[in-house]
Amino acid sequence: MDIKNIFEKASSSPFARWILNRALWRMNPFNGPHKFEVSKIEPKSLELTIPYIRKNKNHLNGIHACALATACEYISGLSLTRHLSIEEYRIILKDIQMTYHYQAKMEAFIQYSLPDGEIEDLKKTLSTEDATFRWYTVEVYDRDQHHICTGKIHWQIKPWSKAKVKLAA
Repeated sequence: MDIKNIFEKASSSPFARWILNRALWRMNPFNGPHKFEVSKIEPKSLELTIPYIRKNKNHLNGIHACALATACEYISGLSLTRHLSIEEYRIILKDIQMTYHYQAKMEAFIQYSLPDGEIEDLKKTLSTEDATFRWYTVEVYDRDQHHICTGKIHWQIKPWSKAKVKLAA
């Protein structure tokens, strides 16, 4: 089953969304302990919940800066893989820049969508170039609508046919 079908089912079924989240935690063990949860799936956007749990907290009892940065990377990468086949394209983090605005002392959320026309533009660029680099801006808010942080995530996207390291079988 491809990722597009999984997201389509999870957009209308809480049970399918529950399965999707558990599968994502298992597929990427580094992110599993954070328990980030895709809480809403719409045709053009995703919502990610960052739980206020012990494993995400820092010494000041707020959500740790690294957990917030990881969540920004996670949602932008998930948005890309939702629309680009991971069998066809290699999507790899190049750089991440974070600006923190407010200490997160409760559950936080990211509502994220790729810019309009982005996937078509990526595919067009990659039809003539070996790779492309793209910046995506992700904003995190808490339940009370405090702007927690802004992440600028820089991805390298290239066809596997142009990559020196091939996808593991």
